Amino acid sequence: RERKVKENDTIFISGLALHAYHGVMAHEGKVGQSFTLDIVLDIDLGEASRSDRLRHTVSYDKVAAAATEAFCKKPYKLIEAAAGAVIDAILARFPRVTRVRITVHKPHAPIAATFDDVGVIIARSRGK
Repeated sequence: RERKVKENDTIFISGLALHAYHGVMAHEGKVGQSFTLDIVLDIDLGEASRSDRLRHTVSYDKVAAAATEAFCKKPYKLIEAAAGAVIDAILARFPRVTRVRITVHKPHAPIAATFDDVGVIIARSRGK
């Protein structure tokens, strides 16, 4: 009896730098600021690893383009909403992806404190 082993493959994009107009403060919507996205996609890469064909995986370039479009398409008050828009866009466009985890870094957040970075991490699976 053969038992199927669950695949645990990922594709990632780290440090995708984008300029957008997200934030609660008025000046954030006016001048915008830099954000950095880290994206991790769960995807079965078994077929791609055997075939060496792009059609059996997803293109980093297309994922980055979809993430950029969704993140920058409109201003959000919350980076949680911007991150959710990216996840929704990736799951809608790339059916091979089963789960998306996104970290949005907002290193210039208007906080009266000294800090290196703030942000959110959101993960969603297909159908959840």
